[in-house]
Amino acid sequence: MPIQILMPALSPTMTEGTLVKWLKAEGDMIESGDAICEIETDKATMEVEAADEGVLGKILVAEGTDNVAVNHTIAILLEEGEDPIEIKNFTIPAAPISETKEEVSTIETLPIPHKTEQIAQKMLAKPSHESKRIFASPLAKRIAEQNGIDINSVVGSGPNGRIVKRDIEMTVSAGINSASPQVKIGDTVALTPTVPTFSKNDPVFENMPAFKAISNTAIRKIIATRLTDSARNIPHFNITIEADLEGLLSVRLDLNSTENTENRISINDLIIKAVAVALKRHPNCNAAYTDEAILQFERVDISIAVAIKGGLITPIIKDAGSKGLATISSEVKDLVTKARSGTLAPEEFQGGTFTISNLGMFGVKSFNSIINAPQGGILSVGAGEERAVVHNGKVLVRNIISLTMAVDHRCIDGASAAIFMKEVKSIIETPVQLML
Repeated sequence: MPIQILMPALSPTMTEGTLVKWLKAEGDMIESGDAICEIETDKATMEVEAADEGVLGKILVAEGTDNVAVNHTIAILLEEGEDPIEIKNFTIPAAPISETKEEVSTIETLPIPHKTEQIAQKMLAKPSHESKRIFASPLAKRIAEQNGIDINSVVGSGPNGRIVKRDIEMTVSAGINSASPQVKIGDTVALTPTVPTFSKNDPVFENMPAFKAISNTAIRKIIATRLTDSARNIPHFNITIEADLEGLLSVRLDLNSTENTENRISINDLIIKAVAVALKRHPNCNAAYTDEAILQFERVDISIAVAIKGGLITPIIKDAGSKGLATISSEVKDLVTKARSGTLAPEEFQGGTFTISNLGMFGVKSFNSIINAPQGGILSVGAGEERAVVHNGKVLVRNIISLTMAVDHRCIDGASAAIFMKEVKSIIETPVQLML
């Protein structure tokens, strides 16, 4: 019986992918373990190996096809002795339909901001069915329709009472669906996503300059989804410190002054080690939040943000706290090369307990990052710069770096984050601690 080759799920977050290239042609003999095609996942481009052996009887999904759902049939494999005529008329099965279960929540009594109280009361009032012309912008009408808002019940704040975008957004943010005016406290209702989305054909772009539409890759789509979810669902707070880099620069100079040029140490390598040591000393910051418990990880796996074509990926230095600088440096170089060539294995970018994002090489002084869920923290590393500082009672020129940590307040408290950042600063300024 012919064997269906399915689009594999090559990462936990993958729901669809792009079939980049076929490495085998129809009629080719396939052995178990042979690379048969290249798939662009939500993280990287990877080769897919055959699980069975036989003859590649029919390719059902052509090279370059986007948005191929996981578990969708992409090809047919004939076992030994099977007649190719058996699959001559084989067609692609209907794509699997993913069902989403509506979240259910109970409306609680919440305080309504003073400025929106009058508007909210009018939203809750039973809408009038009198025939009248509604003055509203096209964008306001579209957003209202997307969110199930009865535009007849919205009070316009534009010229002559015209309903504009901000009026609909205020309605949505108040958590009131005007199309259901009979909702009472304690009623159970379905929650509707309120994140605004746009299409390139939306009227909002009509008066803007001509543009070139660059199609979103699978990587870009998953980045957008994950960052939106993280920014919306995780209560972020940020802590910034400044550290004196002179000690670290001196150590780096000494380490790189030897004849061994293969494993030259970078400041980023030293910072990765410093953060790993600090996390081992303060495991309450090497954590993740779940509804059942706060998870404190026994090993420090540092994810490093790497810019790649079309997006970002975070390969992992596993057990960074127990590795030497030469090993960390070598692994960083290897992972960055793989990330930019799209050859990372899933285990090299899935997981991680803490992330470091370094934009210092671009001259960025400081910045805030969005947490890489489900991790509890991410450190943003800025550029080192010379400044005049008071040191031991004297004004000196010192190299200072800015470090900002974004924290998930559900699992890491402010005091814990402050103590951890003080530890990172101490290790950077007294790098002999890296050898302890």
